[in-house]
Amino acid sequence: MSLIHNERTKLTANALDRASTACLTVGALGPAVASLYGLGIAGAAAASHGVLIALGSVFWLAAAGVLHIMARSVLGRLI
Repeated sequence: MSLIHNERTKLTANALDRASTACLTVGALGPAVASLYGLGIAGAAAASHGVLIALGSVFWLAAAGVLHIMARSVLGRLI
C-alpha cells in the first residue's frame, strides 16, 4: 500500500511543479521575451505599461515559487 501512496504523492508533486513551470514561462518569461523582441502589446508598451508588466511578472514569479515550494512539501510526505 505504501508504494501506491508514494506514486500518488510523486504524481501530485510533479503536477504542482509543472504548474509552477507554466506560471514562470507564461507570466514572467513570455512578457520579457516579447518586450525584448518588440512583439505584441508588451513590445509597444508605454512606460506606465512597463510597470504593470513588471508587477505582473513579479506576481507570476511569486506564484511559480509558491507552487514549487508546495511540490517540495508534498514530496516530504513520502513514506
